[in-house]
Amino acid sequence: MNLLFAIEFPPVSHLVEWPDIFGDGPFAVNKVVLQMWVSVVIVVAFYFVAARKRKLVPKGVQNLAESVLDFVHNDIILQTMGPGGLAYAPFLLTLFSFILVCNIWEVIPGIQMPVTARIALPVLLAILVWFIFNIVGIIKQGPFGYFKSMCFPPGVPWPLYILIAPIEFVSTIFVRPLSLSVRLFANMLAGHLLLVTFAVLTASLWSATYVGAILPGALLVALTGFEILVAVLQAFIFTILAAVYIGGAMNPEH
Repeated sequence: MNLLFAIEFPPVSHLVEWPDIFGDGPFAVNKVVLQMWVSVVIVVAFYFVAARKRKLVPKGVQNLAESVLDFVHNDIILQTMGPGGLAYAPFLLTLFSFILVCNIWEVIPGIQMPVTARIALPVLLAILVWFIFNIVGIIKQGPFGYFKSMCFPPGVPWPLYILIAPIEFVSTIFVRPLSLSVRLFANMLAGHLLLVTFAVLTASLWSATYVGAILPGALLVALTGFEILVAVLQAFIFTILAAVYIGGAMNPEH
């Protein structure tokens, strides 16, 4: 009983808020902001090194970069947008790579905080996708044609448009960016809290009794591997939904 009371879990606010390093107020820089900047540098450096000395038979970094590119081409763009969507490959490749790196910080020892567990970045990325697919829809279909295809999907009896039209409008304009941002944020925050919980439990039991820390320690290792899978999966889901939305704006249903 005394052991259970000796285990102290930090408040949730301490797990997602890091003190400011530079500046104060809304433009202050903390460790999460630094992670975001480092993530940008990592993605740019990775593709720069991969493309600097390209070889016919790829090896090392070039091989890994081409594997990621093929994955985005074949499993995201061609599956959702068709060949016409290959023009958006640079954007979707950058989006996938950046989100993946931001997510992977969750399992880096000494840091263990995914950038996407702070709602600001998922919201920013969702708004960026929102602007792109709406602008693409307006350019491809014209303002009237885009909003007509959005609110009045084909194959629906006319009387039902009274109900369907506002639902489709709200879904496209408001629900899509909200669901994109919240899905990424909630999944990464939940994984972060789960890992911290088992890390604190393992450390507390280890200081009290080595044997008692074996089970939570093993679960912590297993959950860390699982969270790596979640980090990749969430980057994939965000990117493929962005491709679906852009593809739908390019090619409306008839």
